Amino acid sequence: MNDFTYCSPTKFVFGCNVVDRTGEEMAAAGFGKVLLVYGQGSVVRNGVLDRVKASLDAAGVRYAEAGGARPNPEVNWVRDAIAIAREEQVDGMLAVGGGSVIDAAKATAFGVPYDGDVWDFFAKKQPITACLPIAVVLTIPAAGSEGSASCVISCDAENRKLGASGDIFRPKLAIMDPTLTFTLPAYQTAAGVTDMIAHVCERYFSGVGAVPVTDNIATGLVNALIDVAPRALEHPDDYDARATIMWAGTLAHNDIAGCGRSFVPTARAGGWESHAIQHEMSAHHPEIAHGAGLAVIMPAWMRYVWKSDPQRFLDFADEVFGIEPVEEEYCPRDEAIEDAVTAAIDELQAFFRSIGMPATLGDFGLTPDDIDPMIETLRMSKGEPFGAFQKLTMEDARAIYMSAF
Repeated sequence: MNDFTYCSPTKFVFGCNVVDRTGEEMAAAGFGKVLLVYGQGSVVRNGVLDRVKASLDAAGVRYAEAGGARPNPEVNWVRDAIAIAREEQVDGMLAVGGGSVIDAAKATAFGVPYDGDVWDFFAKKQPITACLPIAVVLTIPAAGSEGSASCVISCDAENRKLGASGDIFRPKLAIMDPTLTFTLPAYQTAAGVTDMIAHVCERYFSGVGAVPVTDNIATGLVNALIDVAPRALEHPDDYDARATIMWAGTLAHNDIAGCGRSFVPTARAGGWESHAIQHEMSAHHPEIAHGAGLAVIMPAWMRYVWKSDPQRFLDFADEVFGIEPVEEEYCPRDEAIEDAVTAAIDELQAFFRSIGMPATLGDFGLTPDDIDPMIETLRMSKGEPFGAFQKLTMEDARAIYMSAF
């Protein structure tokens, strides 16, 4: 186990109908007037936003509004939200939604006290040194942004999708009510589960060997998600299944599944290769859901790199799928290992497909002609080589893209 620094300052309020305690919890946490950030309509249509507002009103917490944040949130929206927050003189953010809305609120929160352009933080021109406090009412479990030190924003003008990181913008408060997820579309539920599994795997395959405590947390999360996802899709109002998914999404990305797996104590574990490759897809094609893209890219990455550390993949195969290499006279050890690893990767992708996720880049309408533009922005975003489990060049990334058709 490597040295690590772990930070989790978020207060999680989890349970049935806790959304109606939002105002009470916000007031207790010291919020006086917040910018209420939400997406493109679902929380309005299903009444969640009205419940939140009623709770805020009852607790005397004032608010201004910034609605319309899209999936894969765009920096121009953030710039407009910063202007509203400054004009309204808010003292914090309240995001009501999923990862995109939360990331939009985070970017707004650290953009307000900064004199320059908020994109500077994502272009790595400036460190983030100040941030308004953030609270969350989670409605879409997926990104884990309600407890993470991550924020990802797109810039359509540049076809870029870049991330910022820092404990300074981990949310102060997260209201987590599984009943709010009963009406989620099946595709959105499945894409969220896929994203959670990818968050675990990015840390598990970090280039560091076995870390038993952390590894058992990681594979336990994957097993729990594989177990309950079909139940949630078949019975959308299964509270226990929805609660398991919601809490697993938080634990998959609040860094507990990476403790001891980083090469730098203060850094997040893993090279995040699959995320980097997928982010370029969403940057150039914002309509591609992040989790759905990962359902295609992560298995392709696994097949490309597993030989760099077969034992790590054998551990995953055994703990998640109960697959072990079968060495017999007619099947030597090397072949048995390859068969076991390949079978585990196939099982993972088969699970993604079973819950409605795409299997190839062609399922998104992409063609090989789309690869070169993504390679160019990937080079700008990550440099060369990049990654941790296996260092990748742009030609490696191209091969991974091409193998996913």
